[in-house]
Amino acid sequence: MSTETAAPVLEVTVGESGLGALGQIVVSGRHVMGADEPESAGGRDTGPGPYDFLAIALGSCTSMTTRLYAQRKALPLQRISVTVRHRKETGEDGKPRDHFERLITLEGDLTAEQRQRLLEIANRCPVHQTLTRGSVIDSSLV
Repeated sequence: MSTETAAPVLEVTVGESGLGALGQIVVSGRHVMGADEPESAGGRDTGPGPYDFLAIALGSCTSMTTRLYAQRKALPLQRISVTVRHRKETGEDGKPRDHFERLITLEGDLTAEQRQRLLEIANRCPVHQTLTRGSVIDSSLV
């Protein structure tokens, strides 16, 4: 018998909103949001698109992880801001891949060493780790 505690399961439900061909309603716990594609992609732009949500996940996780570390170490970090840029590109092997660029702004009276350590911590945020190591996706019809 394993003594490990099972990780909690995150469940998000997404369904069509009826707002155009691609509009979606996203329910995550008690939070309800819209999702859509821009008009240029056939949507009505009633909410962020799928890659926007992915960038939001990376940026918010980066900021939260960095803040928690700074608090735990009592670092003089006043404010964090993360801009995430995403683009599709072709790798040197000719295969398509996604490129995420994070621009992390750290405000406060931080030393160069503290700033570097916070960058290292940002690279350990769980969403960053998920994106860089890959995932398993199981799909089934209900």
